[in-house]
Amino acid sequence: MLTATLPLGRGLRNNGYLRLFAPRLWSVFLRTMEMPVASIAPADAVIRPTPEPAYAIEVESLTFSYKERRALNDLSFVIERGEIFGLLGPNGSGKTTLFKLLSTLIPLQAGNVTVLGYDLRHDTSALRRRLGVVFQHPSIDGKLTVAENLMHHGHLFGLKGQCLRDRSAAMLQWLGLSQRANDLAETLSGGLQRRVELAQAFLHKPDLLILDEPSSGLDPAARREFLNYIARLRNDLAVTVVMTTHHLEEAERCDRLAILHDGKLMALASPPELKAQVGGDVIVINTRDPESLREQIQVKMRTPAALVDGCLRIERPGGHEFVRDVVDSFGEQIESVVFGKPTLEDVFVRLTGKRFYTGQNQAE
Repeated sequence: MLTATLPLGRGLRNNGYLRLFAPRLWSVFLRTMEMPVASIAPADAVIRPTPEPAYAIEVESLTFSYKERRALNDLSFVIERGEIFGLLGPNGSGKTTLFKLLSTLIPLQAGNVTVLGYDLRHDTSALRRRLGVVFQHPSIDGKLTVAENLMHHGHLFGLKGQCLRDRSAAMLQWLGLSQRANDLAETLSGGLQRRVELAQAFLHKPDLLILDEPSSGLDPAARREFLNYIARLRNDLAVTVVMTTHHLEEAERCDRLAILHDGKLMALASPPELKAQVGGDVIVINTRDPESLREQIQVKMRTPAALVDGCLRIERPGGHEFVRDVVDSFGEQIESVVFGKPTLEDVFVRLTGKRFYTGQNQAE
């Protein structure tokens, strides 16, 4: 049974009773280890595969279904050691299912996955000691202080005594949380709470950090600050980072991106390489009769135009010159026209023919 009796810290005294620190997702993650909490050794005590694998993650022909609905469809890719790797897609694309598989929360159905040299079918207990996981939904206890959250999270991974105190203090300092160590977690801003979760995830010195929508619910300034800390983790501590996201700004910060749509891998490359696949500038024209204008542009200007969500979308070099010519020729039919350099959303539109929507209620 996953329970821990806690000392009466400030947060516990304020509540007047002992709390059991076992957030739902973490209890699932650790319960599947099939061993007592006290026996979970820290990552630096784990026997590692020899030799160390060339890749952090290798995925081959991965398929996963929820009854009749296929969430992942024959995915194959590798993630380099020490890179920040993004899984980009709208809700329903399959990225959260992939997160659950990589973090060992659900078992494989078809295909092969190797993480840090461990076979995901057979070696999950050893692998979990080397993983740090940040879930989309908060996993810290708001009624505990920041320090108490780290202390009891460390207990779940077998850390204790001076080692745990030293690691907690180091992570709080590294993430700029030392002055808030004795504050209740519920009094922190969303950005600071996210940093506490990052401190928890890295407390046992994992080699791989997996995050599900890490900046969900944060304002733009807090999101940028959190992503800066993620970059510091990779640069200073040589950790591999894998994160799911539907934020295009967040995706731009990754070394490489896998773009997912309807469970399929549509493209995989660095953000600049993906945007370079778009042919020149992107022009979007809003008109009352897009079908008619599309035909006229194709005939007179010999330029193909795609119809996306009621607007004409055109890719071509020299966008500013084309805008001038199309306005001169069809100005009375045009309500608005926008052009610019390609973005990751333009890449997604080119690959799927659809806008990058992120419906909040669509399950993955």
